[in-house]
Amino acid sequence: MKIDIERLGLKNVQVDPETLFTFPEGIAGFEDCKRFKLFHEEGKATVFWLQSLDDTEVMFPIVAPEALDIEYQIELSDADCALIGLHGAEDVAVVVIVYRDEAEGGKIAANTRSPVILNLNSRKGMQKVLRDVHPSLLYRAR
Repeated sequence: MKIDIERLGLKNVQVDPETLFTFPEGIAGFEDCKRFKLFHEEGKATVFWLQSLDDTEVMFPIVAPEALDIEYQIELSDADCALIGLHGAEDVAVVVIVYRDEAEGGKIAANTRSPVILNLNSRKGMQKVLRDVHPSLLYRAR
């Protein structure tokens, strides 16, 4: 399978279907986008791009929370674990979506209230909306 990634100026990018992540419920606001591929710019492995294959206009920049000095302790329900086929914490990667906050003058911010949970074994993912996030956990880049 080949896709064009307009935002990165890439054409005919070969995508191995075995390397895709499936989001059974999509991502908030993009529920129809179920298949995603992780990319990063060569030499820049800090920010990854979660590219939708169902709508190639949809792409999310993501980073590991540790890169922002954020540490999560997330409790997943049995239903959450079943949704992404999770059997052990060793298979999990947690990432956050970053964005440009125009209300804050274009500063880069992270969506710490809704981290993305990736099961690296089953290659399934979900966005976990957290109800109780302590305000000191919120991060705004300077």
